[in-house]
Amino acid sequence: MLLARATLLKRLRAFLDSRGFLEVETPLLSHDVVVDRHLDPLSATLFANPREPEIGPRLWLQTSPEFAMKRLLATGDLGLSSLYQVTRAFRGGEVGPLHNPEFTMVEWYRAGDDYLAGMQLLGDVAEEMLGLGTPERLTYRQAFQKYAGVDSFEPKHTHLELDLLLTQKVEPHLGQERPAILYDYPASQSALARVREGNPPVAERFELYVRGIELANGYHELLDPAVLRARNKANNQLRRSDGKQELPEESRLLSAMEHGLPACSGCALGFDRLVMIATGAKTIQAVMAFPIERA
Repeated sequence: MLLARATLLKRLRAFLDSRGFLEVETPLLSHDVVVDRHLDPLSATLFANPREPEIGPRLWLQTSPEFAMKRLLATGDLGLSSLYQVTRAFRGGEVGPLHNPEFTMVEWYRAGDDYLAGMQLLGDVAEEMLGLGTPERLTYRQAFQKYAGVDSFEPKHTHLELDLLLTQKVEPHLGQERPAILYDYPASQSALARVREGNPPVAERFELYVRGIELANGYHELLDPAVLRARNKANNQLRRSDGKQELPEESRLLSAMEHGLPACSGCALGFDRLVMIATGAKTIQAVMAFPIERA
């Protein structure tokens, strides 16, 4: 399994390198963190005095390298327009056949890419790494109509109801014959994606599924810092209603966006899940040398 992981990672790096991407490294421990209703970051105290390890600013282990990589893109004049990173990511409360609190993420961004270019690149990655054919594309609405028999954009359906239908009725069918890219999510599930106006408006977000498993999540990236501030505030309100801690709403990413984040598309790939699909493993723990129970 370790040999399979190493081989797949070498191939993925070679593919992105061949497309002109630069591999970068960004901090695992940061003052900033993604504010999301469903992502729960782990934290650490950055103490100055080893005799008082509980005293110091609270920093966050990253759920994704997204913030820092976008800050690099915002430098613009340094020529950092196509970036990727292989890194560890951390998420609390996530243990199961498809989840481990510490996992490997491969994330990339390319300035100038629009929504379609972002989906095309993800499809190319899937073809290169898995050899299961060109991914089909279907909208979130089409998938719900086909597999759950409901219109996901009707106001009567709640966010929690859609989440349940997605996991129980829709996801098991996605990517069974060949990989599938699900796109045009409800605006309420935009995360850090742009929202395209229409009737109804949709989030320019896309996800890759293979054999019912979500492997990657991508966006036509949000550029407006005012919108991100509003989303951060709304997500913290939802976190409070869920009984969770609030997360810092201000960030260095917001400052970078005010300076100017170029139009871009980005994607995060769960590498451990990719290894699962490529090797036929049944759990994420089977493809890790040290899952959390043995860490």
